[in-house]
Amino acid sequence: MNTFGYIRVSSGDQNESRQLNAMMKLKISESHIFIDKQSGKNFKRPGWQLLMNKIEKGDVLYIKSIDRLGRNYEEIQKQWRILTKEKGVNIAVLDLPELDTRSDKDLIGTFLADTILTILSFVAENERENILKRQAEGIALAKKRGVRFGRPTKSAPDNFGEIVMLWKKGEISWDEALIKTGLKQATFYRRLKEYRSQAG
Repeated sequence: MNTFGYIRVSSGDQNESRQLNAMMKLKISESHIFIDKQSGKNFKRPGWQLLMNKIEKGDVLYIKSIDRLGRNYEEIQKQWRILTKEKGVNIAVLDLPELDTRSDKDLIGTFLADTILTILSFVAENERENILKRQAEGIALAKKRGVRFGRPTKSAPDNFGEIVMLWKKGEISWDEALIKTGLKQATFYRRLKEYRSQAG
């Protein structure tokens, strides 16, 4: 029997140390701790896929809380079933001892664990939807205040018209035109379109 730990944070700038410390206290080998730094909307995560390839019947998987497993109600239920029923793996949720498949395997214990899992899976997905809603509302408010998102638009240089004429006459090459304007190809074409509409 081997013990494994799974850690997930939503993005690269979030800190996984709290989850990692919990795994270290259980003396889980570093080679058996799998970390993903991405959204919990599905299980297409490199760390999770590696874990699923390595974990076997009789092994124990530790996670800090059910939302670290994921934030998609149906997917959490599906992966839990694959691990516990198909692979024969035990799962222990550290923040909720009631969700430990090693104990209370009688009918009532199984029923309670399944009920808790169902509720928490729903809560995890609901929280994800609320986060996305708050983000969308925040972006909408920021746009109303004039905040711009994405890369800043690059303006054409003052002598853009002259450079275009030289390029059209064949006096400079396409690459030279890009260098002289300091623009990338797609941006050059956008500025060229704007220039022609203004000139025409």
